[in-house]
Amino acid sequence: MTDSLVMRSAREQLRGLEDREFSARELLDAHVEQMDRFNATLNAVVSQDLDRAVDAAAAVDSARAAGSPCGPLAGLPMSIKDTHATAGLRTTYGSKLFADNVPTADDEIVGRLRAAGVVIVGKTNVPEMAAGSHTYNPVFGTTVNPYDTSRSVGGSSGGGAAALAAGFQPLSDGSDMGGSLRNPASFCNVVGLRPTPGRVPDPSDGLPFFRLAVAGPMARTVGDVGLMLSAIAGQHSGDPTSLSEDPSHFADVGAVDLRGLRVAWAPTLGGRIAVEPEVLAVLEDAVAVFEAGGAQVDVACPDLDGADFVFRTLRAADFDLAWGDVLERQPHSFKAEIAWNVRQGAKLSGRQVTRAVAELARLHRAAEQFFDGYDVLLAPVVQVAPFDASIDWPHQVGDTAMATYLDWMAACYLITPLGVPAMSVPAGFTEQGLPVGLQMVTRARSESRLLGIAAAFEEATWHGRRTPPLLDVT
Repeated sequence: MTDSLVMRSAREQLRGLEDREFSARELLDAHVEQMDRFNATLNAVVSQDLDRAVDAAAAVDSARAAGSPCGPLAGLPMSIKDTHATAGLRTTYGSKLFADNVPTADDEIVGRLRAAGVVIVGKTNVPEMAAGSHTYNPVFGTTVNPYDTSRSVGGSSGGGAAALAAGFQPLSDGSDMGGSLRNPASFCNVVGLRPTPGRVPDPSDGLPFFRLAVAGPMARTVGDVGLMLSAIAGQHSGDPTSLSEDPSHFADVGAVDLRGLRVAWAPTLGGRIAVEPEVLAVLEDAVAVFEAGGAQVDVACPDLDGADFVFRTLRAADFDLAWGDVLERQPHSFKAEIAWNVRQGAKLSGRQVTRAVAELARLHRAAEQFFDGYDVLLAPVVQVAPFDASIDWPHQVGDTAMATYLDWMAACYLITPLGVPAMSVPAGFTEQGLPVGLQMVTRARSESRLLGIAAAFEEATWHGRRTPPLLDVT
């Protein structure tokens, strides 16, 4: 009973709660039991707050019994990414600097999830300071992949993706600068959406007008991603770039008709990235699903000239703003890749930063023009299949050496400066049984269109229904 219950979609779990098939407390207990079985192996949930979770579930049950209004996610258990502050619950950012940090207030996304009725169970693991797409840190260690526990879950929202795949929770929150929602979703056979900047507000962001990092949802189905987006999106007076559109309709997006859809397929992003052949083989089959459904598919890529410069420059500037002073005082408190990235930011001139901002604006306009001709762009999410979890990052993709810890993530981070929504949807498996995601991208502020296209692909394939072999262990 436990396995079948926890692997239901968020919508199915909500339906069970509303129909009194089970209580919020019973749903919480089922997910905690699943964690007790598998979390010691995966290391996905790294802090727990079970006493308050029990109280929160009981409050949902009492409200429902009294006929009082409940939030749209009321009773769903969920652990929160360990870079999102949770009042009264340790938030470490995967860093020894914050190993004992207990915030007094929630981040905005956490507050919105609580208001929607989510029962917060704990925190999910991240790379140190969420830097890099491989989830390991000096506080909690490495999170491993439910589909092959010798492999990486990606990152930085890796703990959340693994928790979804293993049935610890039906929804996960995350953030994405260079692929941190999309990359782990691909590695763990779940769905991850990077929304348009401003769709999910962040009043704490110090650089809102040229934002690279955004918060967003992950789930096991496209429909559940839309459901969660409807609860966390929407305007906030403290975020000058937040979008005012009512987000409630994201919960009801259905699959579009693929016939006549104009599809651009960019397997190497116009020759800009190396991709492992085993990944491309899976993705070619996925693209064929669109052709079989009646879509017009062209090999085409948006203008990404300058995207690498923009991403690396503004990322480095952001890192220097966040941690530059701390690095000066405590130079040995960060892993080498973060220290390098911060120092890159400290070396930037004002001219370099303003050039990057100007190029960012040009890329936004170029993307808008590209999507006048295409409904969706398809591309790889990750250039490799899930790799050995014992290494720091892939130093080679095929015959191409990766010079820095960023290079192997370019399939995602080159899309980031376009300012558009992008998501990873389960696309199939390698011959070794490792998950591969397909990246789908649409024009800015068109999440509804993106969700509809992704739902059509999902309904034609349902790769996401293939659960990890780990769960078959009795």
